[in-house]
Amino acid sequence: MSKKIKVGNVYIGGEAPITVQTMTNVLSADVNKLINQVRELEIAGADIIRITVNDLPAVEGFKQAVKKASVPIVADIHFDSNLAIKAIEAGADKIRINPGNMTDLGVKKVCDALKYYNIPVRVGVNSGSIAKKYYEKYKNSDLALVESALDHVRLLEKNGIDNIVISVKSSDTVKTINAYRLLAKRTDYPLHLGVTEAGGGEQAIIKSSIGIGALLTDGIGSTIRVSLSDNPIREIEVGKEILRALGKDNNFVDIISCPTCGRTEFDVIGCAERLREKFKNTKVPLKIAVMGCVVNGLGEGKEADFGIAGGKEKSVIFANGEKVATVENDKAENYLVDLVRRKLD
Repeated sequence: MSKKIKVGNVYIGGEAPITVQTMTNVLSADVNKLINQVRELEIAGADIIRITVNDLPAVEGFKQAVKKASVPIVADIHFDSNLAIKAIEAGADKIRINPGNMTDLGVKKVCDALKYYNIPVRVGVNSGSIAKKYYEKYKNSDLALVESALDHVRLLEKNGIDNIVISVKSSDTVKTINAYRLLAKRTDYPLHLGVTEAGGGEQAIIKSSIGIGALLTDGIGSTIRVSLSDNPIREIEVGKEILRALGKDNNFVDIISCPTCGRTEFDVIGCAERLREKFKNTKVPLKIAVMGCVVNGLGEGKEADFGIAGGKEKSVIFANGEKVATVENDKAENYLVDLVRRKLD
């Protein structure tokens, strides 16, 4: 089990639940846009939000966002140790740095500020930021990622810091998995998972789901970020779905549905999508089945709390595996929704 780290009002590692992170993508200096996006991401379910702090105007935007936020805010820093210190002073709940692109004196000053304000730091290494000596020795490999990250960790420890989270990301899914597996054997610091630069669309979601999912199934990882070339809200949605698919989050309405076949004479796909939309913000553990065959529907959906098995003209409504009604198709969905809502009330 990994060490437990406190980030604002949230814990990472130990027995704490897996947290889902994302990153803002508006200019940090544009205070109103930044605050509005942070609010949108909070509503979408972000547990932790990271913000770029890349210049002095960004520090001011970051400071105002921290004041308005209800979830922990992380400052993303590259190269400039002074900006890291200013972000810490502005109220950062955690910072993310790559010590390899700062001077040793700069790292020491950042560590002094971390200790004074008692906040954690994430050491982030990806394929583009491997330390030169490890790149020359191991090329762009999983081992190079791990050795580079641990080298940075040792530097922080030398400066009195042990409140650390580590990430070793690659755009190569298999390399990412292998790197985290190696790293997990060599440290008990909490690990931040993700497949970096995964891209956009289905391909990126599949790469991220496989990479993050494989590691979480191994018991590796304490917090995740799904990196997508998309609205950050989508990163949160996919992250939550990964946790739900792995049984790491059961506090939602799970809509299961059959894939349909030539026997289907009921709008399974449309019904399932409408139910998913109706109950997407319902935070209770509940399973609803949408089946397109009266013959097999009850059996296939018997583990669901509620369900509908569609037929040619009428559908069977069931609860806890037992038939409760037979309803005409055009009324069946509303009947089911009313039944579920009465249960929720």
